[in-house]
Amino acid sequence: MRSSSYPRLPKIARAALVLVSVGTVAAVIPAATVQADSHSSATASKTATATTMAATPYMGWSSWSMQSSSYPGLNPNGSYSYLTEANVLKQTDALAANLSAYGYNYVNIDAGWWRDNTWKPEYDQNARQAPDPVRFPNGMKPVADHIHAKGLKAGIYLPVGLEKEAYGGGTVPIWNAPGCTTADIVYPDLRTTNGWDSSYKLDFANTCAQKYVDSQAQMLADWGYDFLKIDGVGPGSGKSGDNYDNTPDVAAWNQAIAATGRPIHLELSWSLDRGTAAAWKQYSNGWRIDTDVECYCGTLVTWDNSVKARWNDAPVWSDVAAPGGWNDLDSLDVGNGTMDGLTNAERQSYETLWAINKSPLFTGDDLTQLDSYGLSLLTNREVIAVDQSNSPVARPISTMGDQQVWAAKNADGSYTVALFNLAGAPEAVTAYWAALGFQGNAAVHDLWNHQDLGSFRNQITEALPAHGSRLFTVRPAGSTVTTTAYEAESPNNTLSGSAAITACPECSGGKKVGNLYGSAKLQFNGITVKKAGIYTITVAYVDGSTDRTATISSNTGSGTNIAFPSSGDWNTAHSISFQLGLNAGANSITFDSNGWYSPDIDKIDVPASS
Repeated sequence: MRSSSYPRLPKIARAALVLVSVGTVAAVIPAATVQADSHSSATASKTATATTMAATPYMGWSSWSMQSSSYPGLNPNGSYSYLTEANVLKQTDALAANLSAYGYNYVNIDAGWWRDNTWKPEYDQNARQAPDPVRFPNGMKPVADHIHAKGLKAGIYLPVGLEKEAYGGGTVPIWNAPGCTTADIVYPDLRTTNGWDSSYKLDFANTCAQKYVDSQAQMLADWGYDFLKIDGVGPGSGKSGDNYDNTPDVAAWNQAIAATGRPIHLELSWSLDRGTAAAWKQYSNGWRIDTDVECYCGTLVTWDNSVKARWNDAPVWSDVAAPGGWNDLDSLDVGNGTMDGLTNAERQSYETLWAINKSPLFTGDDLTQLDSYGLSLLTNREVIAVDQSNSPVARPISTMGDQQVWAAKNADGSYTVALFNLAGAPEAVTAYWAALGFQGNAAVHDLWNHQDLGSFRNQITEALPAHGSRLFTVRPAGSTVTTTAYEAESPNNTLSGSAAITACPECSGGKKVGNLYGSAKLQFNGITVKKAGIYTITVAYVDGSTDRTATISSNTGSGTNIAFPSSGDWNTAHSISFQLGLNAGANSITFDSNGWYSPDIDKIDVPASS
């Protein structure tokens, strides 16, 4: 969410939350970062309930997209004025009537429920947020009761830290904590925290700070909320450094929620730091991986605002998501083309990316005004099943400029394969079966159109409109591709410029070639094939950044520039495939940093036949 006190904010996470225990992996966090002893019981509880809490990505509706838009009629009483009890109940009824049968069951109230239309806040006598009497004249519990009466779950929002306006000179007593006041729960120098510096940082060295978080959690539990989005969390939210390290806050919320005895999904926002993923997994059920998807303009979103950016930003998180905690790509605003500000092709691509990344599927559209195409997207059971299945998060397997192929292997041996044309003009996109590890025939099923397309040999090519996509299930009927592996560190290869062999415990052979920048090159020598042809070659690489490329060529031919999606860190190897012409007999394949930075290279796998 955003506010006037949070300057044009990147939205304070808009997710719906039900937290209790959270991730599937109880990651170890340094004692200096989190108070391990005080949170151990919450961690155990989270791990024990991981199979039920956030077992699949949540689905529902959030208020923020309409709150933040200047689309005609949405906010007639000023910025963010859409958020009212009447509007939330209207959307609740529409969700129950039109989408709940498809799994959408969270109604999430975002930022501003305790502030008036000038953003002036309300607090109770214990420094806790209190509902604005104009926005929510009956309070927050009756709203949750109405949501529950419709068979749905209720979500709510808070910023991290103690809001400055709640400090009250340091004399405000903390609920159920005799002797504790707001002066005791923050640092004496009143250092600020969160993405807007709108709160004082809580000091968990004083037990009063945990008591304050406990009091907030108990209030929400007493009101009957099932989901909590904590916004402005760092590291992330555009901030770094000790003041913005909110891992202790997230741990405190984990403990506080567990103490209430009420299952509450805990969602974190926004643009969370990938390097702190272990903490997010341990203490929460979901984390926003990017800035707000909304455009803060005359529609809800635009393609170029931040929808398109997700194709670059999602891969770095692909290894993090699992039952208990999911990568949150933000609101899915595809239900109304005019209000959304997108073409039909863009709407389909938007939801396709969300589904293959197993992001929560929560829309910010006006559910009373869904158009027929938007409703068909949001209620496509086959696409929803991709999001809700136990298959891995998809990753790019081919990135030829703006033409991308993403894939994930399913438990039954099939593959989920998405084709994307991110260019502004129509282009064909091809998925090669060799990039998936097999050759020959495969049966292809179109998930968006519910059609069996028949058998395709070695590849499928689709002509896609600008910003268009297709989503398939591919069932191999051929054979496994036989390949020969060539290690980057082989003494047969030629390294030039700054290129150097370094240790890589997670890489094949325990080594890789790195320092590929500027004029550096890695040339694989002795790449031998029996006949000339175009080969689908797979490279295993390590890339802890987000924008590395390499120009790849065979022999002395012209090169093809390939973008490498991040592998998440500098220890984890991922693979991507590309097409390259080889001659019969011996060949060389060169990776040229071409004046920029290239990833570290582990190995290449070359098929025995083209």
